[in-house]
Amino acid sequence: MSAVAEAPLADFCRAVLAAAGADEATAEAATAAMLHASRLGVDSHGVRLLEHYVRGLEGGRLNGRPHLELLSERGATAVLDADHAHGALAAYTAMDHAVRLAKRLGVGAVSIRNTSHFGPAGAFALRAAEHGMIGLVTSNSDAFMRLHDGAERFHGTNPIAVAVPVAGEDPWLLDMATSAITYNRIQRQKALGQPLPSGVASTEDGADATDPGRASMLAPLGGDYGFKGAGLAGLVEVLSVVLAGMRPSREILPMNGPDFATPRGLGAFVLALDPGFFGAPDGFAAGMRHYRETLRACAPRPGREVLAPGDREWSEGRRRREEGIPLDPETIEAFARLAGRYGLTMPA
Repeated sequence: MSAVAEAPLADFCRAVLAAAGADEATAEAATAAMLHASRLGVDSHGVRLLEHYVRGLEGGRLNGRPHLELLSERGATAVLDADHAHGALAAYTAMDHAVRLAKRLGVGAVSIRNTSHFGPAGAFALRAAEHGMIGLVTSNSDAFMRLHDGAERFHGTNPIAVAVPVAGEDPWLLDMATSAITYNRIQRQKALGQPLPSGVASTEDGADATDPGRASMLAPLGGDYGFKGAGLAGLVEVLSVVLAGMRPSREILPMNGPDFATPRGLGAFVLALDPGFFGAPDGFAAGMRHYRETLRACAPRPGREVLAPGDREWSEGRRRREEGIPLDPETIEAFARLAGRYGLTMPA
């Protein structure tokens, strides 16, 4: 694994996206989301997706110069048509609207239509936390996860992310797929020649698969209690798809093609809550610090460590800021292809 400093890596991603036809806002949003994931160690949703996004831009799946339109705004709610933009631009834009509404009304909820893969959901929930608010983000994706005891694809990985501000500290950050593992992580394990844990993926007939090359679909979160993960995926489907009037996950085009010309029409949902509308802001800040401190102080199992949601990611982020962001061989090869195609210099 080779490591690259964050700044030149971000410059390279922006330059590649611009060369592929993205406008400045799209290139900036997509790069910010990818770097968020790569910085915090969520490599499956990081810069390894750059070439994938280029294929979408060049093929026509992604609108590199979209006109995002707020179709309606009533009370604390709004509907955003993303015009098949890169999902990161759509989600950042929607969360900015949600925060604006929450500053006035205490809560802001925005349904997103005609969006696309946005990468790490936590990046957009954090946008709310940066304004002192609780942020929640959901999105659907193409069906790659079976139901509990099912043997066919039904839900997407359907992520849920929540970010909560903690005064003077890193936010409390939950960013999870409702599947036991993400498809991008399977691809990364395959690229690294590493097996999958048991119970996270299945073959075409629903049998357990530890060889990433044989993994045909994902298992829902929860193992033997996978009905919980399947139920959470259904909740995301309702908020992201049904509310937005989009097609369900099993009816949208696969993320990995072969059709990169037709927009996929994903749905998403963002929510911002201003704690100040629910009581004294100082009380919330003190309560959140106390909650996390007592959580971290809980006795661990032998040889283990108790962590709050986000602790592992923030720690990895500090390390990678110092040591650089590691790139697997497959990503380096993709970068070399992109640099050659657009006449760019590889990040050192």
